[in-house]
Amino acid sequence: MSTLKNFRIIIMLPFLLLAPVLTKAQTDKKQAELKRLETSLTAAKARVALNERQLANSDSLITLGNQMITESKSETKAIEADRKKLDKDNSTKQKPLIKLTTSKDKEEATKARADLKALDLQYRSDSKALSTRLRDATKKMSVGNANLTKGKAGKKNAQDALKISRKTMDIAQEKYDNASASGDSNISKGKKKK
Repeated sequence: MSTLKNFRIIIMLPFLLLAPVLTKAQTDKKQAELKRLETSLTAAKARVALNERQLANSDSLITLGNQMITESKSETKAIEADRKKLDKDNSTKQKPLIKLTTSKDKEEATKARADLKALDLQYRSDSKALSTRLRDATKKMSVGNANLTKGKAGKKNAQDALKISRKTMDIAQEKYDNASASGDSNISKGKKKK
């Protein structure tokens, strides 16, 4: 009888020793799975944050582009008004000098020609300055249009990517919640059994 009892103990001993090892291995697998799901959830949240930053950058580009276009338009209107005023002033100043150049007094005619050349030189330099301002305003307009176009394209891409990343984050959150809930219920079942 004692041999039979010893034989049973020897046969049962490996099963009793392996049971805790197997349950520990299952727990480790569940913890590793939870860790993997948590990592994927964190990555999904990071992608959502990145896409939201890209969306904010695109919005700021659109705002900056609109602002530059508005400033350029107002600058162009101011330049056109200045050009009209310059042309009118030049024409007004030229008329008496042109009359004086045809004067019978040679000294007065020579002085009028010199004044006319100086006036023409001044008109050209002022006109060149206005042309430079107009070129700068046009450049500002084209940069504003480029920013606006780039911002709109970036906004569309960011919105699409944000939609996808939010779906991915929701799925990852759901998987993590399900896995952690099932892990908690298994742990609580294990405690109740003991």
